[in-house]
Amino acid sequence: MPRGGRRDTVPLVDHATVISEQDVRAGPVSGVLAGLRLDELLGEVQERLGQIVVARDRMQGLLDAVLAVAAGLELETTLRRIVQSAVDLVDARYGALGVLAPDGSIARFIDVGLAPGVRDTLGPSPTGKGLLGQLILDPEPLRLADLSAHPASVGFPADHPPMHSFLGVPVRVRDSIYGNLYLTEKIGGGEFTADDEVVLQALAAAAGIAVQNADLFEQGRVRQLWLEALGEVRAEVLAGTSDTEVLRLVATRTLELTGSAAALVLLGPDEDGCFRLASTAGAALGLPTGAFRPGADLEEVAESRNPALAGSPAAFFDGLGAGVVGRFGPSVAAPLRPGERVIGVLISMREADAEPYLPSAVPLLTSFAEQAALALDLAEKSRAQRQLDVFADRDRIARDLHDHVIQRLYATGLKLQSTVRRAAQTEVQERIQQAVDELDETVREIRTSIFDLHTADQDDASLRRRLLDTVEDAVADSGMASSVRTSGPVDTLVPTDLVPHVLAAVREGTSNAVRHSGGRTVTVTVEAADHLVLQIVDDGTGFPDDVARSGLRNLAERAEELAGSLEVRRRPGGGTRLTWRVPLPDVAGPSAVGNG
Repeated sequence: MPRGGRRDTVPLVDHATVISEQDVRAGPVSGVLAGLRLDELLGEVQERLGQIVVARDRMQGLLDAVLAVAAGLELETTLRRIVQSAVDLVDARYGALGVLAPDGSIARFIDVGLAPGVRDTLGPSPTGKGLLGQLILDPEPLRLADLSAHPASVGFPADHPPMHSFLGVPVRVRDSIYGNLYLTEKIGGGEFTADDEVVLQALAAAAGIAVQNADLFEQGRVRQLWLEALGEVRAEVLAGTSDTEVLRLVATRTLELTGSAAALVLLGPDEDGCFRLASTAGAALGLPTGAFRPGADLEEVAESRNPALAGSPAAFFDGLGAGVVGRFGPSVAAPLRPGERVIGVLISMREADAEPYLPSAVPLLTSFAEQAALALDLAEKSRAQRQLDVFADRDRIARDLHDHVIQRLYATGLKLQSTVRRAAQTEVQERIQQAVDELDETVREIRTSIFDLHTADQDDASLRRRLLDTVEDAVADSGMASSVRTSGPVDTLVPTDLVPHVLAAVREGTSNAVRHSGGRTVTVTVEAADHLVLQIVDDGTGFPDDVARSGLRNLAERAEELAGSLEVRRRPGGGTRLTWRVPLPDVAGPSAVGNG
């Protein structure tokens, strides 16, 4: 304020309401810039939203793929689903899954995307060489813009479709590499992205779990099938089926369960180290029917009692033809081992171009072979025990017949003989004597039966045993009852060179009685003293006159060659009596058969 209280008047101006001319000129430009910035922000938001949608769709696709992969338990189906899901997820034209073998090669190759018929023109499936083997050597994700530029690339076979971009990731099951996923040729051109790699790795992780589950399921199913097959074998054994049929069942089930082209059971080795073909199923190998020497690997299986894998059956057999060797390929042999000894070998083989046997299948085959051999061994022991029981029972019956029945009959015959002299009537004497004769015949038949009980089912080369067998064979299925009686030291006095003639006479005479007599019984009696006398008696209608007598002429000629005779007569009561007589040496020499 001025001195003296005078106040100057100054106009007051509101700066907020004052708009300069510069501000008026800048207003429209600033609005345009603000609008452009807003459009840019909106574009970024829209782009981000699009990325979110794409990411969401990709995640949804990944989830759908994981669910599809885990949907089934069949291993082959699961592997193919993995490849197809991988192709769909990363927009690849071609995809494949290489399942690794224990030696690091590709044991199974599942591919999708190739046109029908192309796979057949490309030759054998890859085994893990070149670029495919890079993931085997270094199991880490591999992404390439042009696979042909990689140092490990070795090119493509003829007629192979062109491939450029490449993406591969390993499939792990627990801590081991199960296989590798290979994807090529991004649809629409370009190369696979880092996002593709991440998605494929996620799928591979889920695939590993699905493969493990499917593999466990497959192993359980296969074990169940082997157990069912073993149950069939045991059931056949317990039912008393012959060993030939049981071994045929073993070969058939092995053929089916191993997916083989041929399976066979060899029994051996014998004392000379040879094997014998017991049963086969599937294609034939042309092995000899008798004993043969095995190959080196088969000998090793028998000696070590361990199974063996081979690339060709030639490793197990020496001297196989070129056609057999060229037709068959992967082979496996498992010992038939009931305990510590080997009684044979079970062998199966596939076609030459078939997949090799997996090592995991060998223990199942070995266990089946061992259990089948054990069942056969137990059946053999059971049969031997039953046979011993039968022999013991026969011995008891024979002893009772000898110690009780024969003695009583003999005592009864002595009493009747002593009664003959006391009988006043001739007719009574004749009847008593007839009863005594019948008792004597009964005693002889019982003694023959006792001998039959002692020698049945035995490898007895005595003339008595062979006479019994010859008569039994001649009357088999004829309905006639037969009996064989021997008297004297038949097994001691009859020389070895005479035995064939005696058996031929018995066979011819008994067969004539069966064919022509029409009787119900035939009795063969052989007596050995200074002569061997063979008598064959039937109760039929007699020998017909109109029947060719070539058989009788043969018997007569045999008798004449041995300084003997043949006589054929009709019996008064009906039937025919054939008597064939030849002289015997005074003393039995070294050529005598048996010990009587």
